[in-house]
Amino acid sequence: MPIDFQHIIHPRVAERGQRGPATVVEQSNINHQNPFKRINARFGLRVTMAVGTMWAAYGFTILALFALPSAIKQGTYFVVVWLSSSFLQLVLLPIIIVGQNIQAAAADKRAEDTYKDADAILHEALEIQRHLMAQDEEIGRLVALLQAAKLGGAQ
Repeated sequence: MPIDFQHIIHPRVAERGQRGPATVVEQSNINHQNPFKRINARFGLRVTMAVGTMWAAYGFTILALFALPSAIKQGTYFVVVWLSSSFLQLVLLPIIIVGQNIQAAAADKRAEDTYKDADAILHEALEIQRHLMAQDEEIGRLVALLQAAKLGGAQ
């Protein structure tokens, strides 16, 4: 009495095999079909990559410090205005972008690790499926032997 079971592979397995994990660059529409969106995405990414460096933060710090003496001469209010509008905005923007780039790289790494883990689990599950099929065949063989022995002993 063989076990009646047929393993059906889920369609997501084939889809997953054709495509890797999602990455930040992939999500930024750089390969978009619309040429305007593609140009804007590339331009925005280049500007972000240029401004989002610690060297840009250092440069903006130096640039902002040029206006500090003038703000000090004009009084406390202008020092506060300089600090909030010039220094903080110029310096914090690149530093925040650097942090965002690091977080995006970490997210890409996590996505790739999750993808590899899922792939490993899939292969383990397929191996378990092969093992179960081999056991089913052996159980079927043993059941047939027992039935033959039972029929042979009944006569």
